[in-house]
Amino acid sequence: MSVFKDWTLFEKCWLAVFTVINLYLFVALDDTFLGLIVSLTGMMCVVLVAKGKIANYYFGIIQTGLYAYIAYGYGLYGEVMLNGLFYFPLQFVGIYLWSRHTVKSDARGEDVVVHSLSKTGWMWTIAGFAVGFTAYALILQEIGGRNVWVDSATTVLSVIAQLLMLKRFTEQWLVWIMVNVLSIVLWLTTLMTQGGNDFAMLVMWSAFLVNSVYGYINWRRIGSQQGMEAA
Repeated sequence: MSVFKDWTLFEKCWLAVFTVINLYLFVALDDTFLGLIVSLTGMMCVVLVAKGKIANYYFGIIQTGLYAYIAYGYGLYGEVMLNGLFYFPLQFVGIYLWSRHTVKSDARGEDVVVHSLSKTGWMWTIAGFAVGFTAYALILQEIGGRNVWVDSATTVLSVIAQLLMLKRFTEQWLVWIMVNVLSIVLWLTTLMTQGGNDFAMLVMWSAFLVNSVYGYINWRRIGSQQGMEAA
């Protein structure tokens, strides 16, 4: 298929393996159909981000809207607000911003110009996380959320990672790695304590973790070819 013509062997295998796992969970363990759709669209979204493809945002629109709905059912209000009120509208912003910074490249079809975060940028990023993490955890606690500290950490880190993504910073992937690890812990704890059969959420976040490592490596390579500078 032409849509996969510039995909690497790793990208094809990664998508195939996690798709098969999702389909198995859906059939064998009576996983939810919405969970399956969220996981599959989410995987397409993140692998396209790793490739620097604007098309990632179209899959992101579907994934973020449905994920917010599922998280609401488990009382993960931080995840609900993050996806429904932040991620979902920013998919449209991302389409606009990335389309203004495209570049023609022979490097596996990447579309956008990438940047590196400066030391000053890192300082502001860390300070912003410390303040946001504490404040948001207290808010979630007040409205009766569950797993509020992990929920807050994943939410605030996700906001930071998404903003870095919109600005096309390679270091977004280091933040996404932390988000994915914490999200696996969050959903594992939630499913063990509350029950439920949305195991596709665990598969999705595990797939995201693998993709984040690959995304960081790939964006570093893209940046090297583009003569990436710190900003």
